[in-house]
Amino acid sequence: TLSGSVDENAIPYKAYMKLSILEMEKFRRGKEKQSALGRVHHIDQRFRDIEVERQKIVAALESNGTRRQRLPGLEEPPTTAPRTTTGPFKIRY
Repeated sequence: TLSGSVDENAIPYKAYMKLSILEMEKFRRGKEKQSALGRVHHIDQRFRDIEVERQKIVAALESNGTRRQRLPGLEEPPTTAPRTTTGPFKIRY
């Protein structure tokens, strides 16, 4: 029989408790989102600062007549092929 089972949302105090828990989680997630967006903003700003500084260094080198050179080893292809499988990692003994 269904006489002993009660819908949890039909009991008012339990429904209000669930609502309050959901509201607290929503608030907490909002704070987490603001914090994450702030970190992303700081990272983006640092990227811009790095690019400005890099351009200044390149301009200074070019104004002195120094020819721009590539770093050694950058034109070599990678020695190992990238992993193409998406399966689980297996260790063989």
